[in-house]
Amino acid sequence: MTESPHAAAHRSHRHHHWRRDVVELAALFCAVAVADGIANLVVHGPSGPVLLVASAVALLVTAAFHTWWARRHSHAPPPAGTGRSDTGAAGPATAPAPARSAAGSPDDGATTTAALWRMRTTVRDEPGSLAALCTALASHGVDILNLQTHPLPEGGTVDEFLLRAPQQLPPAELTRAAAGAGGRDTWIERADAHDLVDTPTRVLGLATRTALDAAELPLALRQLLGRCTIHSIPATSLSGRPNVGADAPVEGVLEATVMRLRDPSGGALTVERPHLPFTPTEFARVRALVELDARLGPRIPRSQDVLTLPEGNEITVRRADRSDLPAARAMHDRCSERTLGLRYHGPVADADRYLDHLLSPRFGRTLAATTASGRLVALGHLLWDGEETEVALLIEDDWQRRGIGSELLRRLVALAVEARCSSVYAVTQSSNTGMVAAMRGLGLPLDYLVEDGTLVITARLDGAPAGTGLPQGLPRAALNAQRQQADSER
Repeated sequence: MTESPHAAAHRSHRHHHWRRDVVELAALFCAVAVADGIANLVVHGPSGPVLLVASAVALLVTAAFHTWWARRHSHAPPPAGTGRSDTGAAGPATAPAPARSAAGSPDDGATTTAALWRMRTTVRDEPGSLAALCTALASHGVDILNLQTHPLPEGGTVDEFLLRAPQQLPPAELTRAAAGAGGRDTWIERADAHDLVDTPTRVLGLATRTALDAAELPLALRQLLGRCTIHSIPATSLSGRPNVGADAPVEGVLEATVMRLRDPSGGALTVERPHLPFTPTEFARVRALVELDARLGPRIPRSQDVLTLPEGNEITVRRADRSDLPAARAMHDRCSERTLGLRYHGPVADADRYLDHLLSPRFGRTLAATTASGRLVALGHLLWDGEETEVALLIEDDWQRRGIGSELLRRLVALAVEARCSSVYAVTQSSNTGMVAAMRGLGLPLDYLVEDGTLVITARLDGAPAGTGLPQGLPRAALNAQRQQADSER
């Protein structure tokens, strides 16, 4: 019978045990002799105390170095290609645990790019339904960064996710994964960095902006609800007749993809989102913002800037509202018919009737330029036109060609960028070289469209999605201008 390796090693270890004992005894005698010699040197030598202190310092330095070395190497990763097995024997290195990449999947050493998505789906209100949906998303390497639940009156819940998915994962695959886990009516669109803020913080920020500026309410509603169309319907038309649809109950109305609420400034606010029905939770948030706006009443920021024109005149640029209506009408009286015609594209006699609408903060933002004496000489409008944004300028004749229009336009575009608008458009005539030059002076990509003598210039703002350009056909404001001009010609 062959002797086992363990038995042979044990017998060899027993035979050579006495040799190690002899070596240890000899080392002990040598240590005693060295200690005795050092003691005699310290006691009888001339520098004994100095040598003793130096020895103590050397021992302390050695101990400190040993402690630092042990800690450093205890936290260091094992060298590549080496490792230890559970029994302490050297063996092949085990692969480290896969690192979690930005997309939630194991990192293969290369930088994995990820895409942000907003997804909404309806699930049954049953235990485990949300867990099944999360498991299905996790199987595709998707991180769930944020989750909101919207209970439905008829049962079930609408779950809204902010997802970070691998860049190569198509959105159709996310939709199929949600459907396989019991989700229905799934909707998905790209998200951006603004969506990374949690919902309570985002709502509080929108409420703060609304409290500081009445013109922020439509923008706050759009940012709260995502891609939607907001219309403010005045109580009466320009001719003084009651507007259809301007009456709304105080508590508002929710009809699937349409909300109707009473506008605090008069009339009604209509919010439409045809691609995605509203939930009762969203309706409650919208009503809270509208009620806040109603309680605070009319308000605009009172900040202003003083600018010096090239010829040395000083003008003040500030926000304007309906309190500037008398000064704006006086400026109309000083403007020529050509100037008013280039601005309003219709009968000059009706120009004053537009001012009450244009100066309302509910329909956009207005900047006014005043002289040192306080006379209003220019108005610049940034108007919310559904999902589009219009810019318009009116400069008094005696103050044209002085750079006021370019300064107002630059500030209006800055406000549009702040409002996260993808583009702005201006409606004018090809003969209005001043407006064309001001738009070109922005240094932004421009699109031109001429139709029936009306020129529409669209500026695509920085950060706008790729492919954003001029909408098909003229914007709604341009079409209305054409109708007004045709009526005046008849």
